[in-house]
Amino acid sequence: MDHIRKRKLKEKAIEALLLLCALLSVFITLSIVVILASESFGFFQEVSLAEFFTERQWTPLFADPKFGILPLVAGTLLTTGIALTVALPLGLLVAVYLSEFAPHQAREIIKPILELLAAVPTVVYGYFALLFLTPMLQQFIPDLSGFNALSPGIIMGIMIIPYVSSVSEDAMKAVPMHIREGSYAMGATKLQTAFRVIIPSAFSGIAAAFIIGISRAIGETMVVAIAAGGMPSLTANPLEPVQTLTAYIVQVCLGDAPHGTVAYKTIFAAGITLFCMTLGFNLLGYWLRKRIREVY
Repeated sequence: MDHIRKRKLKEKAIEALLLLCALLSVFITLSIVVILASESFGFFQEVSLAEFFTERQWTPLFADPKFGILPLVAGTLLTTGIALTVALPLGLLVAVYLSEFAPHQAREIIKPILELLAAVPTVVYGYFALLFLTPMLQQFIPDLSGFNALSPGIIMGIMIIPYVSSVSEDAMKAVPMHIREGSYAMGATKLQTAFRVIIPSAFSGIAAAFIIGISRAIGETMVVAIAAGGMPSLTANPLEPVQTLTAYIVQVCLGDAPHGTVAYKTIFAAGITLFCMTLGFNLLGYWLRKRIREVY
């Protein structure tokens, strides 16, 4: 009886510890939201929401300040879109190969090497984009500016390939073997099974991988701060310099604005905008997973 009582006490202690960890995560998230909202409230007392969302210039550090967030949002979405164009298809194809086609020895070699991409410091990626990729692209695109959205977007895409491929592969490996065998029994080839059976069956996990990639790209800081330039401009041209939300936050945190001023409070307004964008993409991913589950 004492043994059973001790085991139950251990289980309750572990349950309490797990509950504490879960509550701590919720508390940290709520604290971040509260801090962003409270600090942003002071900014929006001096800058109207109409100006914030409709003004086409973002120059809070100038003598004649303008507080339109659209140029920063445009720069963020542009670099993120380029990164996703690179990372999502390549990451998915790598995951399909590792899950369905690669021999065991090849998988054990390729996957660790691929995941090493995530271990490279982002500062290194930033200077690689600025000093190597941009000059190389300028040989093919003469109009490409020294600072631009294209180079950091491509490099960000390469950076997040390991996140997309690793999570997608885990989702595909979790698909039961009898689903594959049923597809083969119907006469499907390995390639047809991979793209018409395995990917739809694992789409919930693949969508989670895509959302991780999107969030990683939106929140990237050093690559765009180094290689994209510091010019907030409302443009969809990847050949021009842009500034993202994260790069602007870095710029102000370096000491360009005195603490407590409206210019300083803009980092919280940019931060809550970034938070809402990431939250929106996560909600979209949840909705897509739910819809796909209903279909399949």
